[in-house]
Amino acid sequence: MNEWGHLEQRNENGHDTSNKDRIFRSPDQSTREQMERTVHDKEQEHEKEHALAGKSAREQVERTADRIRDELMLTLEELERRRERVLNVRYQASRHQEVIIGAAVAALVLTGVGVGVAMWRARHREQILARQRIKAVQRAWQHPARVASSAEQRPLAVEMGRKLIMIFGTALATSIARSSVQSLVPQRAEQK
Repeated sequence: MNEWGHLEQRNENGHDTSNKDRIFRSPDQSTREQMERTVHDKEQEHEKEHALAGKSAREQVERTADRIRDELMLTLEELERRRERVLNVRYQASRHQEVIIGAAVAALVLTGVGVGVAMWRARHREQILARQRIKAVQRAWQHPARVASSAEQRPLAVEMGRKLIMIFGTALATSIARSSVQSLVPQRAEQK
């Protein structure tokens, strides 16, 4: 309080003013001061909003990062769950029960057919041997020079194809062996 009992107020410049001084000022000055204060207050509010917007942007980025992290964790958990299911034999057996039953039935049928054929051949072995002997006599009668050979006459194209495949396979194996030896020899020389 000043000497007249009025409260002192500070303006933006840091000067002390009292209510009495304001009364004697011109109305234009007080309006101008009010406008300046309003502008200053608006600037401060804008700075606060900008600071809040900066914080808001940061918070938004953090929320986005948290959301992405959560989604990634959920994806990883789902992948882990699926991996466990794929490797779980009981789960796969229960899931693919029809396929397993079908494969088992097919295996049983094939086994049954194989056993049946083996039993039939055992019972009819003498008949089969008689047929083979008849074929052998017919071959011997038609080609007396090939009596000792049991190989059937194959067409020329089949024999040529077989020989070409054998030649190609031999050349390929030789090439692979040669390159393997050459790759091993320099390594042994370097080691010494």
